[in-house]
Amino acid sequence: MNKVLKIIVILPALLFLAMGVRILVAPEGALGELGMPLLDGLGRSTQIGDLGAFFITGAILILLGVFTGKREWLYAPALLLGLTAVFRLWATVGHDAPLAVQQIAVEVFVTALLVFAASRIKSAG
Repeated sequence: MNKVLKIIVILPALLFLAMGVRILVAPEGALGELGMPLLDGLGRSTQIGDLGAFFITGAILILLGVFTGKREWLYAPALLLGLTAVFRLWATVGHDAPLAVQQIAVEVFVTALLVFAASRIKSAG
């Protein structure tokens, strides 16, 4: 993977890391940007735990892929984001949620970017 592509791939990782940290330290504002109020009780624990883990894990996996040069690390966050887009579509079709066009577009774009970047890493052996 060339240097320019590495920088482009690192950008979403940094955004994911920033969002994950914001969810941990200032969840109300971060979750508000995601279109959800901060819940009470066990729902709050689930929001902060699941979404914080989602974003920070995505960032770590992308950074591992870039810095180790192992394409396998990029496939996991690509799968996570790709399925997020699919499940958002299902939420619209199956559960009357509004169509989250902007969020789906970002998820599909980053998924495609990660798969493309993985394809540019020479396989070991």
